[in-house]
Amino acid sequence: MKFSRPEADVFVPAGGDPTAALARTTHLCVIAHQDDIEINTYPAVADCYGSADRFFTGVVVTNGSGSARTGKYAHVTDVEMQGIRREEQRAAARLGKYNLQLQLAHPSADVKKSGHAGVRADLAAIFSACRPQVVYLHQPLDKHDTHVAVLLRCLEALRSLPAAQRPARVLGVEGWRGLDWVMDDAKVPLDCSAYPELGLTLMRVFDSQIAGGKRYDNAALGRRKANATFHNSHATDQFTSIALALDLTPLVADENLSVRDFTLAHIELLRADVAARLERLG
Repeated sequence: MKFSRPEADVFVPAGGDPTAALARTTHLCVIAHQDDIEINTYPAVADCYGSADRFFTGVVVTNGSGSARTGKYAHVTDVEMQGIRREEQRAAARLGKYNLQLQLAHPSADVKKSGHAGVRADLAAIFSACRPQVVYLHQPLDKHDTHVAVLLRCLEALRSLPAAQRPARVLGVEGWRGLDWVMDDAKVPLDCSAYPELGLTLMRVFDSQIAGGKRYDNAALGRRKANATFHNSHATDQFTSIALALDLTPLVADENLSVRDFTLAHIELLRADVAARLERLG
């Protein structure tokens, strides 16, 4: 299995042929940075953990060189940080019993270029070599440029597949913007309650980020618990911890559907809901 960047990392935690591992994937997550899987897509990891017929494959597209850092990581260079984060992602894959972990090692600047040959070839190779039941991506309402760029490159690759080879379900997960404000019938709740110790430990594998100045572990757990309680205002809590996702399947099924229009429609629905409530109660 070869990718366009020489520093790309292919890791099968249990050993074996990576091509076969990719082919058996049932849950595929293609995400921007090391630790994005563990923070934002834990339900997919938990769904496959210890399963004999569900296989989680994680793909990290960028090299992670530009992360914020302080404390004991304050003087770590970008090159050194890439190596640290690569090993942290491998450790998480071992701990979470991932089927396969791919790290494509693209600079963020390359991912932000539509049509970049290396990014396009790598994503096309991955999506064409497996038939996952569900694909997890970033969501287009995210405020992180690299997250949105990775999403757009993934949509381009998925739309290039023959219709029969496209995944049946594609979900966009929370990241640098939550989805609690999206209309209730458009939100997909993903239960995060399974293996709670595993979920926390997976995030804390990424010491370069947490000790480096970003308490993603506390923030992610808080968001999940808040989502569970605030998910429904007129019912008792059905979950103890949930992540929210947006159904992106229409964007993959119909290559003529504008990503911009699809995204802005959710904002318009919120505007209309707020306006109608104020008018009704005023």
